[in-house]
Amino acid sequence: MNGKEPENTGLRGFAFGISAYLMWGIYPFYFKAVANIPAIEVVAYRVLFSIPVAGIIILLLGRTADLKRAFKSPRTLALAAVTACLISINWGIYVWAIAHERTVESALGYYINPIVSIMLGALFLGERFNRLQLAAIALAVAAVVVLTVNAGGLPWVSLSLAFSFGFYGYFRKTLPIGPSQGFFLEVILLSVPSLIVVLFLKADGVGHFLAGSSSDTWLLVLAGPTTAIPLILYALGTKLLPLSTIGLMQYTTPTMIFLIAVFVFREPFTVWQLVAFCLIWTALALYSWSTIRDMRKQTQAGKLQVAQGESNG
Repeated sequence: MNGKEPENTGLRGFAFGISAYLMWGIYPFYFKAVANIPAIEVVAYRVLFSIPVAGIIILLLGRTADLKRAFKSPRTLALAAVTACLISINWGIYVWAIAHERTVESALGYYINPIVSIMLGALFLGERFNRLQLAAIALAVAAVVVLTVNAGGLPWVSLSLAFSFGFYGYFRKTLPIGPSQGFFLEVILLSVPSLIVVLFLKADGVGHFLAGSSSDTWLLVLAGPTTAIPLILYALGTKLLPLSTIGLMQYTTPTMIFLIAVFVFREPFTVWQLVAFCLIWTALALYSWSTIRDMRKQTQAGKLQVAQGESNG
């Protein structure tokens, strides 16, 4: 070994990860382009056109045996059905929000998501909060209260996106199959209801695929690659990078969404929303610092154990 392999691995992991987050970050442009198409139809074609892309990738990776075992396991299929429902809900709300000029709320939802993940870990996995994490949760709750009082109701778009993706991540961890195979399994399970939606819209004469403008048709075809490719890149990146790096990189996407919403789409951004965002950004800074600190402690503890082992040897 020449010592360059770990460095190259880190660079490749960073390239995979940042590519996925950048692609997700420019999603608002794509979904704004299909704003004239109902969200349920866009989601249906995201599912249907993701199947061949994900299938080809699995064939190239030689992971078909994993899928065969998954289809024979009722538990795996049940968990995949749960994750498939959650991700489809997340997709549908996100597509609808951008079409209805609520992209700022979408960005807030994905900013809140890491805080939601901490809460789910404590509730269902028995994980304990440290002081910084408790402070981050308190600030996130304060941000939601500010928005609720100002708007006269809960910011349901932000909360729905945060919790649907948070629960998706929680159940996805328990799915005993790799990320690429898991995604393929999810879209296969979603293909039946998606096909029903497409056929119903066609029969009703309101479908947009091969019926409206050629641009609508091509945009719906692109729904597959734009869905599958970043997910695969993300999966590859997470295998090569430490969790602390992935945790910090994840803010790339909501930041891009936020900037596009305010400076490109020119959506309203009130003083109260600014207050809420400042609270969330502070919460994320505390969460990030807590994550980095814990990772450093684990690394130092590991090095100390290795050193003690060598001295005892």
